[in-house]
Amino acid sequence: MLELIQAGGWVMLAIILCSIVALGIIIERFWSLRASRVAPRHLLAQVWNWVKNNQLNKDNLKSLKESSPLGEILAMGLVNHHYGRETMKESIEETGRKVVIELEKFLNTLGTVAHIAPLLGLLGTVLGMIKVFTVITMQGVGNAGALAGGISEALLTTAAGLSVAIPALIFHRYFERRIEEFVIGMEQEALKMVEVFHGEREVISK
Repeated sequence: MLELIQAGGWVMLAIILCSIVALGIIIERFWSLRASRVAPRHLLAQVWNWVKNNQLNKDNLKSLKESSPLGEILAMGLVNHHYGRETMKESIEETGRKVVIELEKFLNTLGTVAHIAPLLGLLGTVLGMIKVFTVITMQGVGNAGALAGGISEALLTTAAGLSVAIPALIFHRYFERRIEEFVIGMEQEALKMVEVFHGEREVISK
């Protein structure tokens, strides 16, 4: 491993750093974007039970808000429900935008890594070829060892850059899609709550 890093030059160190950042983000996002954490099942039914049993107090609202992103959205709607349907929906939408930003945390960085890694690999390729041509200019084509070193640096950095970029891009797209699914699900749950409070839907039972 150390020999590969040495053969790839300083560009290889930058690519390795990108891989560490990408791996850390991927692990963190898998942990944070669990369905049980973002949008727990039966949360809306629990809210309705509180309403039905006159248990919708500050402590329960605080617990709901801190429980999950969906809970935060529902709690904000409940706080403003007595101001009317439109105000309730506006507060839910405003909180939803904030929640989406939190769900997308670190995704820009992961996307940046996916774009930077192959560019670093290309830079290593260019630097390696410059070394090759420098050796040819100075020593001719007789120094096979020096030529091999330059070519090795070029190929290693290209392969390393692509090896980091491809998984980073795949997981970036995956997490984007997962967040979209969460957002749609949370919108539906929040809309159900609004409709129930204003008599436009039957009581939720799950």
